[in-house]
Amino acid sequence: MPDSRLGTTTGRSLPSAPHCGALSALFHDADNPWASDEEVAWYIARLPRDAGTVLAPMSGSGRMLVPLLDAGFIVHGVDVSEPMLASCAARLASAGRDTQLFRQDVTALNLPFRYCAAFIAGGSFQLLTGRHAAIDALLRIRAHSIAPGLLLLDLSIPDQAEHPPGAAVIEVRHAVLADGTQLACRSERVVDIQKRRIRTQTRYERRERSRIVAREDETMMMTWYDEAQISTLLVDAGYRDVRIEAPATKGPNARHFAVSARASD
Repeated sequence: MPDSRLGTTTGRSLPSAPHCGALSALFHDADNPWASDEEVAWYIARLPRDAGTVLAPMSGSGRMLVPLLDAGFIVHGVDVSEPMLASCAARLASAGRDTQLFRQDVTALNLPFRYCAAFIAGGSFQLLTGRHAAIDALLRIRAHSIAPGLLLLDLSIPDQAEHPPGAAVIEVRHAVLADGTQLACRSERVVDIQKRRIRTQTRYERRERSRIVAREDETMMMTWYDEAQISTLLVDAGYRDVRIEAPATKGPNARHFAVSARASD
């Protein structure tokens, strides 16, 4: 089977980008394993096919990366989470595909390649906490860009931005893994309107019958931007030709949109 080449991080440590643990990676793979045909088609219609290699920062377990490889694109993946990259490598092997994977923080990206385009799918860009982390990520992606230097970001504004709940919102979800064990995910979300953030504290529990065999806690921050704010952010990071696009994905409880831009020379 093909072997994905996994590069390690260079430079500073890995604090800025969100880090998914082993149980989190298992749950998200089971809960949302693949991009929809419509989402894949959205990227296929916009990414340059013959200009060079495409970069997928914050690629996670490859839900978008693998379908784009299947569609004939050359795509390299980057993620800060070792469990997510391991899942991506397993998906690649199962699909008979091979590509470069790197474990790096997108805010300190330092790769030995340059890319004709980059995309961050599934709203993952919004998991970078605060303006400084977002600008750092955009600058590092731009530093790795060559013509045409296209960047695509998939974003959303949650309904809670306009109608914030008066207390923490608690949600419990379950997933069944291939081996029959169950994963429970209990999340507690707190909305901060002033900072435009949602803080989510999550506990994952893996069960065999009624016995808990593994437990993992995770804290994630989600920042939202409206169209004007993300446009300003991109211009401040040295991008041009910023355009608001039709959404790559649609879903409940949020208003989805996308943005495209080009890295300035």
